[in-house]
Amino acid sequence: MKRYLEQSRHIDFGDARIAALAKTLAADAGDDASRAKRCFEWVRDNIMHSGDHEMDPVTCRASDVLKYRTGYCYAKNHLLVALLRANSIPAGLCYQRLSIDRQGPPFFLHGLTAVCLKEYGWYRLDPRGNKEGVDARFRPPVEQLARSIRLPGEADLPEIWSEPLSVVSSALEKYDTHGALREHLPDILLLPETAQGSRPARD
Repeated sequence: MKRYLEQSRHIDFGDARIAALAKTLAADAGDDASRAKRCFEWVRDNIMHSGDHEMDPVTCRASDVLKYRTGYCYAKNHLLVALLRANSIPAGLCYQRLSIDRQGPPFFLHGLTAVCLKEYGWYRLDPRGNKEGVDARFRPPVEQLARSIRLPGEADLPEIWSEPLSVVSSALEKYDTHGALREHLPDILLLPETAQGSRPARD
C-alpha cells in the first residue's frame, strides 16, 4: 500500500498549492470517505476538461493541472490522486479502453482514479467532468462512472497503478494543444483475456 501514498514527478502533492487545497478540502470532514468525496467533487467540478472546453495547455503534473485549471481525464486524475495522497488516503490510477465514436475502432484509454476506503476497499472514481450524458458521482460501494464497457475491444483494465502509464504521460508531455492530443489519444493493445472487459484488481 505504501506506493499508493508516495509523491512522484507527476503526483507532486508536495507542491504548496496542492498541500493547501488538500488541507482545506479535508477540514471538518469526518472520515476518509468524506475527504475523498470532497476531493473528487472539487476536481470534477473545478478543473475544466481540456477537450470539452478546448483549453490549453495540455497538462500532466498534478501541480500544473491545478495551476492552469485544465486537463484531459488523465491529468485530472493525477491531481485527484495527489489530493487524496496529501490527505493520507491511498489512491492509484486505472484505465478503461473505450471506443472514440462509441461504435467501434479506433479506441483510446480513459483515465480513472482508484481510492482505497476502509469501509469499501478499492473504489473507482471518474473526475473527468460532467456534461449532458455524463453523470459521474461518488456513491460507494456503487460505481458511477462516465462510461461503461459495451463494445468488443472496450475493457476495464484490471490494474491499479501507482504512477501514470508511460503511454499516457508521454502523450501528455509530447503535445502542446488540446487539439493535437485529441488526434493522438493514447491506447494500448489488450491481452486476449482482457478484451471482453474485466473488473479492477482489488488488494
